Amino acid sequence: MNNSGKSFGKFLLLWSGQLISAIGSGLTSFGLGVYVFEQTGKASAMALVTLLAFMPSLLLSALAGVLADRYDRRLLMMLGDSLSGLGLVFILVCMLRGESHLWQIYVGVTISSVFSSLLEPAYKATVTDLLTEEQYTKASGFVQVAGSAKYLISPVIAGFLLTVSDIKLLLVIDICTFFVTVASTLAVRSGLASKKYEQAQSLIREFKEGWSAVSGNRGVLVLVIMTSVLTLFLGFIETLSTPMILAFSDSSTLGTVETIIASGMLVTSVIIGIFTIKKGHVKMLSVSMFFTGIFMAVFGLRENIVLICISGFLFFAMLPIINTCLDFLIRTNIDNSVQGRAWGLIGVISQLGFVAAYALSGVLADYIFTPLLVDGGSFADSVGRIIGTGSGRGTGLLICIAGILACVASVVLYNIKSVAKLEHGGHYVL
Repeated sequence: MNNSGKSFGKFLLLWSGQLISAIGSGLTSFGLGVYVFEQTGKASAMALVTLLAFMPSLLLSALAGVLADRYDRRLLMMLGDSLSGLGLVFILVCMLRGESHLWQIYVGVTISSVFSSLLEPAYKATVTDLLTEEQYTKASGFVQVAGSAKYLISPVIAGFLLTVSDIKLLLVIDICTFFVTVASTLAVRSGLASKKYEQAQSLIREFKEGWSAVSGNRGVLVLVIMTSVLTLFLGFIETLSTPMILAFSDSSTLGTVETIIASGMLVTSVIIGIFTIKKGHVKMLSVSMFFTGIFMAVFGLRENIVLICISGFLFFAMLPIINTCLDFLIRTNIDNSVQGRAWGLIGVISQLGFVAAYALSGVLADYIFTPLLVDGGSFADSVGRIIGTGSGRGTGLLICIAGILACVASVVLYNIKSVAKLEHGGHYVL
């Protein structure tokens, strides 16, 4: 194996920039979610903001993956980081001129999402550029620490800042983080050779090669599809947890709760970063998914802050294990030369579940499940006796149902033979 240009130190520098970026993004995400829900009182309006912030980036990630294999990956990361700030600047300007309308927020988050699509495939492929195979799982732990920052650090900061200021301050801080992340990426880029782009390859051909890398291995394809099923269920708790908690609490308490539960992700990520997972990735993946479903179901069970904190902590503690196992099984079964375009396609397929959840969860909560569990609702005297009644109990029931279905999916995954073959990097061709 050629380890030329490999450097864990450079990875840590790049990672530091992404950590700061994640904190800034978390401030905006938390602030906009609370702002929209307080303005409208509708989970569906908040879910639409989440959908528009997510879907453009997802749909364009396959193209971004091709670009990551054709052009300088670090340059793409810098462009994605800096240009995505334009959407936030638009929202900030609208708010400074007066109270922002919902459509302006929708436009702003969509603009930001379009440009941020350049970032993820280039970032993941750059991680492969910088590390040896033995360092993949260790690095995955660090990457997930950065990813968890938007849940661990940002909510408590945002919750406090919203008590002394408003959403505009959060936007300004997030915009400022772009300068730091671009600088760290530039520093890493200066120590790596630029990619030489060959004109002969067409975009369509490179898309096909990326698809072949994914679909040519039955285990990888099945694993990606099952991941999409899991993200469907995870999308429900991600979208509905905020309106569920705000239904009986306030934004400051919400920020504290989110920080406490996200610390579960931090603890497990640090442990993985130190000790790594060396074997049994498929088994550990399935078991972690099963317990994720259990803790989701408990999370939605009652309007009790202590129960929410405990179950939420354990839920987040399972996610780094799932992510690390998925990352290892896919990364070691796809050739590095096509990883940029492969990760782009994997991102689209595996996260379609989030799109479905963001599109459906708010509507289901507002117009079907919430009316069932308010006082006098159809389920008030049956299910309501177990999980309670009120404006947030419909969202709680939806989260419980999603958790149970996640448990079922984990059992199915464990019994798929083609996925088991990925453990040893064995290519199981269709």
